[in-house]
Amino acid sequence: MTDLPPGAPTPWAAPPAGTVTVYRGATLFDGTGAPLRPNTTIVTDGARLHTVVGDGDPLPPHAADAPRVDLAGRFVVPGLIDTHQHLATPPDRPVAEAVLRRLVHSGVTAVRDMADDLRHIGDLARATLVGEIPGPDIRYAALMAGPSFFDDPRTHEVSRGAVPGAVPWMQAVTPDTDLPIAVALARGTHAAAIKVYADLDAATVAAVTAEAHRQGIAVWAHATVFPAAPGEVVAAGVDSVSHVTLLAFEDPTEPLSSYKTKPRVDYDRFAAGDAPELAALFAEMRRRGTVLDATASMWTSGELRGDTAESAERAARNADLAAVLTAQAHRAGVDVCTGTDHETDPDDPFPALYGELAFLADRCGIPAAEVLRSATLVGARAAGTEADMGSVEPGKLADFAVLDENPLHDIGNLRTIAFTVRRGRRFDRAEFEKDTQ
Repeated sequence: MTDLPPGAPTPWAAPPAGTVTVYRGATLFDGTGAPLRPNTTIVTDGARLHTVVGDGDPLPPHAADAPRVDLAGRFVVPGLIDTHQHLATPPDRPVAEAVLRRLVHSGVTAVRDMADDLRHIGDLARATLVGEIPGPDIRYAALMAGPSFFDDPRTHEVSRGAVPGAVPWMQAVTPDTDLPIAVALARGTHAAAIKVYADLDAATVAAVTAEAHRQGIAVWAHATVFPAAPGEVVAAGVDSVSHVTLLAFEDPTEPLSSYKTKPRVDYDRFAAGDAPELAALFAEMRRRGTVLDATASMWTSGELRGDTAESAERAARNADLAAVLTAQAHRAGVDVCTGTDHETDPDDPFPALYGELAFLADRCGIPAAEVLRSATLVGARAAGTEADMGSVEPGKLADFAVLDENPLHDIGNLRTIAFTVRRGRRFDRAEFEKDTQ
């Protein structure tokens, strides 16, 4: 057929292959672990990085007459990755689009959506990918949990028009579940992973993980699944675990019966930051390559602080717990990625991810270079996109952020962002600020 209508406009689409741009004079943090590279030239071709060389090195022939962008005095870092977003609980398209727009204009070029209404998320992912709306790439998970979890009101919000627990993106799992069919249904949503959430025992977590891996998709799990404890979740072979405070349920003093009946946390057990009951767990995570999606700063959010003295005290204690456990995990060599699980207010000019990175640096004592690695290369590993994202190297997607100040001197210098390049398409911070005034 040759008479199809053109479809929706795609003003934020990646440029086609053969569209070459030369960025010269940058100081580059490439995300590979190498030191800062001054006087660096980056050549993009369409959506990909073609060449990364010194300013004095010869350019590829096809770049000889390409447009130049002078980055002298500026700093380039790989595109940032928020590994724990929820863009559709409940679905609200204008709110989600505003979040995505702010993210991409803040240097965030990819996110993991950790289970929502995938009817909504799938369309947002398509829209950002083809350029109908501005935003990062979106990788997302379909959720599996025990049947008792599905009276949670959030499951009803993301399953409107259907039955929570009986839809492909939100499935109740029992010992009688046909897991090959269940995983195939989840894959049919185009999910990149299964999210294992709650109310499943260790054997079921292991069975879900094995079947998901057999079918070629990842498993992103809560660090405690109740009754499955952290060590059992890691032993099941999941690819990443979320929420560092849930690691406090390793070697519990009370039974882990269900998600809704969590035992109380003995904060004093972990206050010194060297909990022996976690040393073996962290060693096993390092051995397996299990990524920790710490969401360390989420207890500093206004939503979790609440409006009572009791809720504020609980949030403060959990923030302290998150800081000491994340620091211990990092010292043990566990890869930590940067998820948020919350967003800043709509009128805040910057996303919650900046707060997560600051928390890792200021409260957890992680050096800025390693925080940036967590937000880039480790984040790509957690999302299953390391081949395309996470570092500024030839062949990868042309995803990077340009800053006016050095983020290794102060992670807060991310706020000096001048523009983002995502899949080779430029997103100027000044345009975002002008449009939001």
